[in-house]
This record gives sequence, structure tokens and C-alpha cells, in this order.
Amino acid sequence: MQNKVLILDFGSQYTQLIGRRVRELNIFSEIKPYNKLPKDLSEYKAVILSGSPLSVRGDDAVHPDLSEIRGKKPLLGVCYGAQYLAHFNGGSVEKSNTREYGRANLSFVKENEPFFDKVGTGSQVWMSHADTIKHLPENTTLLASTHDVENAAYKFEGEETYAIQFHPEVYHSKDGKQVLENFLVHIAKMEQTWTPDAFVDKTVAELKETIGNEKVILGLSGGVDSSVAAVLLHKAIGKNLHCIFVNNGLLRKNEFADVLKQYEGMGLNVKGVDASARFLDDLAGESDPETKRKTIGRVFIEVFDDESHLVENAKWLAQGTIYPDVIESVSATGGPSQTIKSHHNVGGLPDFMKLKVVEPLKMLFKDEVRRVGASMGIDKALLGRHPFPGPGLAIRILGDITPEKVAILQEVDAIFINGLKKWDLYDKVWQAGAMLLPVNSVGVMGDERTYEKCVALRAVESTDGMTADWVNLPYEFLQKVSNDIINKVPGVNRVVYDISSKPPATIEWE
Repeated sequence: MQNKVLILDFGSQYTQLIGRRVRELNIFSEIKPYNKLPKDLSEYKAVILSGSPLSVRGDDAVHPDLSEIRGKKPLLGVCYGAQYLAHFNGGSVEKSNTREYGRANLSFVKENEPFFDKVGTGSQVWMSHADTIKHLPENTTLLASTHDVENAAYKFEGEETYAIQFHPEVYHSKDGKQVLENFLVHIAKMEQTWTPDAFVDKTVAELKETIGNEKVILGLSGGVDSSVAAVLLHKAIGKNLHCIFVNNGLLRKNEFADVLKQYEGMGLNVKGVDASARFLDDLAGESDPETKRKTIGRVFIEVFDDESHLVENAKWLAQGTIYPDVIESVSATGGPSQTIKSHHNVGGLPDFMKLKVVEPLKMLFKDEVRRVGASMGIDKALLGRHPFPGPGLAIRILGDITPEKVAILQEVDAIFINGLKKWDLYDKVWQAGAMLLPVNSVGVMGDERTYEKCVALRAVESTDGMTADWVNLPYEFLQKVSNDIINKVPGVNRVVYDISSKPPATIEWE
């Protein structure tokens, strides 16, 4: 494939959004750490430099080798990328005297400039930087300004190198997608051929070639990612795919039976394995969130190792890893972004487990996984299912895990999720769930004083989980759900609603 965009990550919280916006243009993008450039750049037709929390003026300024890119491929610097191109090419970057963060409007746009085609003065953009470009390098042309930022956009003459100090990838930049389209389609001449159908055809062909007639084990969760991965693999290898759905004792209420029933009629070869006691025994007494995740990942591997011996000549383990999992875990390999949490399905397998790994979705964002599933005819109800964390309720129970706490949270969660469906709110929410907090609070039930658990409800709206806003659920709904939880779930006497957005908070509490 020689129609890809390379995005070099300097550590910005928005880097993944750049990748998604490019994909929305039906152009394939890949994100790589700035210090791990691919050896073969011939596959990439254009390059984008991301933003960064660092300053080009600092001693820790990242300084990639662009000798095989600059002037040889269309190049776009965004925010830090724009300041980097200015600072190290004869321009000057200084600390801004005014706070350049938030919404701004273009006050000047160069006429007849292809980079700003269909983007005029007054267009809203999003700024997020403490430094600013005071003087442009020689042999550059100013393309756009805002009231506070004179050098909002510029280009180098004689080459297809552009730079902007605003973020076109965020929704607040109203014409940001148009700017990216102008650069990629009209300037870099990239073809818009990245579609769900094209991905399915290409991936199925690659799976057939890679796996051949060998057997694959796949862990199903009932969620979107593993289900789409299963159907893709089934298209490629049929009955050689052996799906296993593990009950880790941390699923939602009745989920083990419901998920197995859900897969009936899909033609998949599915086996249910109840390992709940095994997981809960290993988690007993453990409160640290990261240790809980790692424990669950380890036991998953042990269970799959046991099951793999029951599938004669199994050679592969399939996983529903998606692109954000890979990118968020990249710092383990020396990338610039900080790892917020480990992902139980990223990082390979231990030596004792003699299975090769296949991850058919590892280059897709969440919304793309759903579009691919729809193109293969997967049921809308399954594709619309809210994301559910791999470690399950273990990271929604703050503190140690006990069967009693799991039972309480399952009941609370069921009331909340069923309530969302009954009130026709489920499909308006990207993800929802309940958290069991490690605190007791005083309450009064009847004439008696109680000292019982507090639960937090969480509902967010998002596209892919990279950023998320809390959902303003109706007060009447929250009142009804709160009353139902307190009246119907013994051990709970207080319900709170989480109104934190991501960032700074994460979607899950652990």
C-alpha cells in the first residue's frame, strides 16, 4: 500500500484524533513515535507532524531526522510541528504574551491558496499552545492569521511543506477536516480508497494467506471488537476458527448465558468456559488497579493455554486488539506518549504458550470497527453494544474484589443499563456503567441508621474513547434509577453521578 499518511507523534493528546480525521477522509493513516521512523518511507505519500506538550525552546525539545521527508514528500506541521519547522529553520519561537488556548477565528486568509480552499476569514479554529511563532523562516509565505496569532499558518516556497499553529483535528476547528482534505487530497494527491468494504476484502485475503489451513483460537467477549474479529476470521478460515467465551466471574448480570445465546445463528464455533472461581481466587485480597489488570490478563492466558490443548493442532491465538490499544501502550517501546494504563490484550504471549498471535483489527479505531461490522451484516444490536472493559467489573470495584461486591455491582449495573434502554437513552450514550466505591456512608432507611456502600454511575458520549464528555441525563431518570438501586440492592444506600470529562478523568475509575 503506497497511499498512506505517516503521522509522527510528539506526545500530543490530540495525535490519535489526527489519525481518525484522516481515516474519515477514506485515507489510511499510521501513527509512529517521532523517534521510531519506519525504515521504508516509500509506503507513505504524505507526513504530518503532531503537537506536543514540550517546547521547541526547551532542552528536551524532540528533534527527529526529517532528511528523507522534508522536500521529498508533502509535509504538514501541526502546532508543535509548525513551531519545530520554524524554530529549526531560521525562524523564531518565543513564549506567548497572551494565552493562546481555545477558540479563535481566522482574521486573514491568503487568497487563491489551495491549502485554504473553501476556508475563509472568520472560520473558527482551536489553539492550544504556550509558545508562538514570532518570525517566520526565510523563503516562507504567510497563509493565515488570527487576532492574537499572526503566524497561524505558513508554507515553505518551492516545496509542499505547510505548517499551522491551530489543531485541525479537533471538532472546535470548524473547517479542520476541509484543511486536511485540501492538504492530503488536493496537494498530496492521495486517493480516498480506505473504506470498510476494501478493508474486509484485503484483510480476509491476508488472513487466508497468513493462516492457511491452521487452527485459530479466539476469545469472545460479546463486545464489538471480538465479534467483528471473529466474523472476519470466519470469512477467511471457517470452522478452523475455535471461539472461546470465558466467564471470568466479573461479567455483567446474566452476561455469560446471554452472550452465548447471542452468537447462536451466527455460524461461529463457540465454546463457553466458566472460570469464574479461578479468577476470583487469584484476585482475592488485591486492591492495586494495575495488579488487578495484570492478574486478569495472566489468568486469561492460563485459561486459553488450557483450552488450546483441547483444540488439536491449534497454532494461533486471535485477539480483538484495536488501534487505540496499540497506540496507548506504545510508550513501553520507547514512544513519547505516557502509558495511562496497561491493556490486557497488548504485549504478546509468554514463551510457554506456543501460539502465534493474529490481530485483524489492530489498525482500526472503534468507530471503524463498527463500520466494518456493518459492512459484513453483523446485527445492529451487537454493533451498538456499549464498550465493556476487558477486566470487567474488577476495575469498577475500587479496592479488593470479593464475590459479594461483584454481586452487588452486577445488580446496580443491571438496573442502570436496563433503565437506559427502557428510557430510550442507551443508544444516545457511548458507554455507561456503575462503580462500587470503597467507602461506606451513613443513611436512614425507615427508622434505622444504615452504614452502607456508595455507588457512582457513569455515562459518557464519545466517538472512540480517546476523549469523552459526561452525558447530561434527565434528572427524572437519575432520580428513578437512584431510587431503584437503593430500594432493590441490599448493601447500597447512596448513589452519585460522575460529571467528569476525559481528559482530565478517564472513562473507567481504575
